[in-house]
Amino acid sequence: MSTVETITQVAEAIPKALKLRSADEEKADQPKEEYRYAHLLPVFPQDEHYDPLVPFEHVDPGLRALSHPNPRSFLDNATSIVQLTPHLGEEVRGVNLAQLDSDGRDQVALEVARRGLVVFRDQQDFIDRGPEFYLEWGRHFGRLHIHPTSGHPAGYPEVHLVYRDESSTFNFEQNNSITSTGWHSDVSYELQPPGTTTFFLLSQPTTGGDTGFTSQVAALKKLSPQFVAFLKTLKAVHSGYEQADYSRQGRRGGVVRREPVENVHPIVRKHPVTGEEALYVNRQFTRYIVGLKRQESDAILRLLYDHIDKSADIQARAKWEPGTVVLWDNRITAHTAIADYVETGQRRHGARITPQAERPIPAQEGLDLTPPDRRPFYYQQL
Repeated sequence: MSTVETITQVAEAIPKALKLRSADEEKADQPKEEYRYAHLLPVFPQDEHYDPLVPFEHVDPGLRALSHPNPRSFLDNATSIVQLTPHLGEEVRGVNLAQLDSDGRDQVALEVARRGLVVFRDQQDFIDRGPEFYLEWGRHFGRLHIHPTSGHPAGYPEVHLVYRDESSTFNFEQNNSITSTGWHSDVSYELQPPGTTTFFLLSQPTTGGDTGFTSQVAALKKLSPQFVAFLKTLKAVHSGYEQADYSRQGRRGGVVRREPVENVHPIVRKHPVTGEEALYVNRQFTRYIVGLKRQESDAILRLLYDHIDKSADIQARAKWEPGTVVLWDNRITAHTAIADYVETGQRRHGARITPQAERPIPAQEGLDLTPPDRRPFYYQQL
């Protein structure tokens, strides 16, 4: 190739390179598309503090539904009802939750109590009605819980948010574990933990980020009658101190807006509407069994935790698609986020509406739920 030909090719290539560089620069200079739900991003006001929660009388709306002529009439216009598993879960299409009246909402509470988990598809109307509607919806099912450490939309502390994107996370996560799963029942350390709970994603990864659920009713039924009879005599301490300490270390937003508590709950509880009995322990918040020695308590809790974690035959997986709203009953299920999407850097932004319910009812009538005088010495050393 002659020198002239070489110079000609270089001269022809320069404008193309400049044009390509210019296109890249133009793309970089383009403003990012405004996030549709930016007004629902989590905030952590440093001056936000609340007094301890006080007991209240809870009347479950599912009880009212029992007296309805047809307690499932809210499903009359459903286009699809699919049982996710024999033990747990239901997927519904064709029902607009946002348009349900009081009777319809009562029936939803009963359906969730019976199935543990109900996945409602095509609920964009519900999601786009905004936080005032979320609160009005949630209050139908109980007194709204304000989470002591999580983020919430500005001005709406009753809306609990989960959030992770490429550069930040405001979730309660343990990064030193070989798995992202952590089975739990929400804020079980409260004296009156949640009942009928609503959750939806505002933004989600293209794949992954599912939520796993398990039936604590079915988990109990799989145990031998003799062991269940023994479990019914036991009570356990559930603690919010570790969750508060996590935030006090500067993680998740670094806010503790209400001092942490511990409460005693029966290991086997009874649902106030269906009468079903369910295990009520979880690895995230249950700390020890009252009255047992350390080795005894640890052995029983590890057995129950492993049973909950590993029993895939009583679990269901909620796959998120746009417009999905999921309701579950925190009294008879446990759940876990599945953070398998983290390496994609995609955003997962969800909102939870968390009405409190009754103090857990022991399956064994008359079980004394008086808290211990003091923490066991071994627990103080953990």
